[in-house]
Amino acid sequence: MEYLKFCFVFSCWLKFANSVFTEATQAPAPIPKEKLLVLTVATEETDGFLRFMQSASYFNYTVKVLGMGEAWKGGDVGRSIGGGQKVRLLKEAMEDLAHQEDLVVLSVDSYDLIFAAGPEEILKKFQQANHKVLFAAEGLVWPDKRLADKYPSIRSGKRYLNSGGIMGYAPYINRVVSQWDLHDNDDDQLFYTKIYLDPLKRQSLNMTLDHKCQIFQNLNGAVDEVLLKFGTDRVRVRNTVYDSLPVVVHGNAYTKMYLNYLANYVPNAWNYEHGCGHCDEDLIDLSQLNEYPNVLVGVFIEQPTPFLPEFFQQLLTLDYPKDKIKLFVHNNEVYHEKHIQKFWEENRNAFHSFKVVGPEENLSQGEARNMGMDLCRQNAKCDYYFSIDSDVMLTNRQTLKLLIEQNRKIIGPLVTRHNKLWSNFWGALSLDGYYARSEDYVDIVQRKRMGVWNIPYMAHVYLVKGSALRNELKERNHFVLEKLDPDMAFCRNAREMGVFMYITNRHDFGRLISTANYNISRYNNDLWQIFENPVDWKEKYIHPNYSRIFTEDYTEEPCPDVFWFPIFTEKACDEIVEEMEHYGSWSGGKHEDKRIAGGYETVPTDDIHMKQIGFDKEWLHFIREFISPITLKVFSGYYTKGYAVMNFVVKYTPERQAYLRPHHDSSTFTINVALNSKDTDFQGGGCRFHRYNCSIDSPRKGWSFMHPGRLTHLHEGLPTTNGTRYIAVSFIDP
Repeated sequence: MEYLKFCFVFSCWLKFANSVFTEATQAPAPIPKEKLLVLTVATEETDGFLRFMQSASYFNYTVKVLGMGEAWKGGDVGRSIGGGQKVRLLKEAMEDLAHQEDLVVLSVDSYDLIFAAGPEEILKKFQQANHKVLFAAEGLVWPDKRLADKYPSIRSGKRYLNSGGIMGYAPYINRVVSQWDLHDNDDDQLFYTKIYLDPLKRQSLNMTLDHKCQIFQNLNGAVDEVLLKFGTDRVRVRNTVYDSLPVVVHGNAYTKMYLNYLANYVPNAWNYEHGCGHCDEDLIDLSQLNEYPNVLVGVFIEQPTPFLPEFFQQLLTLDYPKDKIKLFVHNNEVYHEKHIQKFWEENRNAFHSFKVVGPEENLSQGEARNMGMDLCRQNAKCDYYFSIDSDVMLTNRQTLKLLIEQNRKIIGPLVTRHNKLWSNFWGALSLDGYYARSEDYVDIVQRKRMGVWNIPYMAHVYLVKGSALRNELKERNHFVLEKLDPDMAFCRNAREMGVFMYITNRHDFGRLISTANYNISRYNNDLWQIFENPVDWKEKYIHPNYSRIFTEDYTEEPCPDVFWFPIFTEKACDEIVEEMEHYGSWSGGKHEDKRIAGGYETVPTDDIHMKQIGFDKEWLHFIREFISPITLKVFSGYYTKGYAVMNFVVKYTPERQAYLRPHHDSSTFTINVALNSKDTDFQGGGCRFHRYNCSIDSPRKGWSFMHPGRLTHLHEGLPTTNGTRYIAVSFIDP
């Protein structure tokens, strides 16, 4: 019985003790978000500041900006000591807030900082820290490394104070900053460090550091620790060392480019579910303007470039009022003067103005780009400067409008090399300032992630606001810097001025042309670009109705197993003829022919072989790419090797060789492409197939006929009675 009484009393005592303990350890009431005030110093509205405010607005932070419009006297804090002006401004602000004992003040930088979560989360973490003042922490000591040993030892986490983030109750923050009695250009971090390192002050002010990045994530020295954590609606930065989700992300020191990368996602810029979250914010609606903005287009031809006439044609077809466009062209290549002269003669009155600076001016590339940009900078009516290199083939007629509508100081359209990852931007930079591949580079290039991306480097084509040229980028020399190439110099200057550069891949804008191995020693050099620039080659030289062969059966069969189809543009035909006439060594239609095995041709023609002009590899590639698919369609079941030894252009004239006697071809099948037009360039001509007693007039210019070469299709070339007839012939699969 006594034992039962003891158990009962002991049980009651346990319940009582547990209730007392629970009450004693019960978590304090959450701090209302209305009791949080964010204070930041910003003397001007930089791109970084606007981004900071955008992230603060997204989470509904209450922000008070200190020092806006005031001259900055705090030194170059990005490179050396300084920042005391921030403490002085914070001290002045806290004098009016010190009496609010329940007010939590969050003092942060703004030019290189974003929020990743809202007030509720940061207040909860602050309460859990259980201190009156909480500083951000980092793994590197600054600015006085001699103070490292004076920091309190810790078991794990970041040991050193960073002044880019301070959180605490107003009276305590006031007690800290009220000790400031230095100059604006003295160092703010050194000031806070000395207070924190004083054991008595650290205890009396109840201060600590956010050692494990629960609230503050400083990126300097910690880039390898953080990665993106994608959620359904938001993206967070996760510290993998401490498994924390920091609320404030600070790109201090040399990590601003990495912060720009993170801010392409955090907090709501882009995610997998919704794509780009800010692309349609703050757009310019051109339809609501009384008139379109004035644009100076700077064209730069710095090396021999394939398809330059086509480049100019694409420029001409941009859907933008030509009276609002001034054209500046810098040409550094004598070879291209003929192309520019032709374009100028045909279109000099199409634009508001047209200025050409040629190779005779002997300008460096950097000097020329400075000149073009400065023409817009000096003209207050120049709203935008659009720089484009001659190796950019814009295929989207809306490009100018789309870039202007995005309302960025500097923005470029994504253009890439066909079927390659080579593009006009870099997603990251190496330590020495050159190319480094960012995690998202491939997805952006391949348009698996579409949006507007803050990037550290761009080239070839971009749009710059005229207002930015007259303010942040007002210095005339942006393209000449040390030994950097002009684009790298411009981008470095923009980064140092805090001007964000963006690339947009929301639309397909065009492509980059490869200028590598462009040989200008021939008459029509673009003909040889079938390997380097296959898309541009096809657009220029393959008949526009070629694809209809497969979609609409766009062929004709004038004789049994003889098929007609479109293959070349008129431009291709003209250039092949010009190339042959420029070479000029026609064979004369003689039986003796050292160009072929055995040295004797039974049925000779007056011709020039493709191999003679160095075009045989390109011609065979043309056969495999464009003739082989037709062969499979019209001769079902036959898979051609696309190989031919005899590839040549024949010239028929009444004076030299007017016709060709009946013969078989040494081929499985033959193609015969008409390179000029009957009744315009010549009279007569054609082909007769004896077995079927079927004659064909010369096909339309750019059209080919295809027929079996042996056994069934004995044929002859009918007489050309007047003028000159040209055909391109290949004996395929001999």
